[in-house]
Amino acid sequence: MLWVSELDWVLFASALLSSTLFPGGSEALLLYQLQNPESNDYWLVFIATLGNVCGSVITYAMGRYGFQFSHRWFQISDTKIKRAKQHFQRWGTPALLFAWLPILGDPLCLVAGSLRYSLLYFIALVSIGKLARYTLIASPFM
Repeated sequence: MLWVSELDWVLFASALLSSTLFPGGSEALLLYQLQNPESNDYWLVFIATLGNVCGSVITYAMGRYGFQFSHRWFQISDTKIKRAKQHFQRWGTPALLFAWLPILGDPLCLVAGSLRYSLLYFIALVSIGKLARYTLIASPFM
């Protein structure tokens, strides 16, 4: 049986919040936990990736089910929304591999949801990109 420590839950929560519209620093926490010689580095990468993907799914759901309300709350102009949708329709599928990027990743997930992009493809592409990022961050320790 796999033991999940309190710090694993903190890493999961940090990664989840980092990939929603809230700022966070899951990378720093991952690096801190990787310093422990007894840590399972692959497990930590998995936990961070899972949390980060779950956060992106939350942002996707906000776009899919509440975009007509949320864009007014965040005061995003209709012109910017139209331009974002046009860019996503042109570059969206490969761009989802970069949903981990600061500033660009969250709106990308929000627009994917508002355009009702396939959730299965969304999760697959976002997971690949986020797993690659966390693996690269953890690679010196693995």
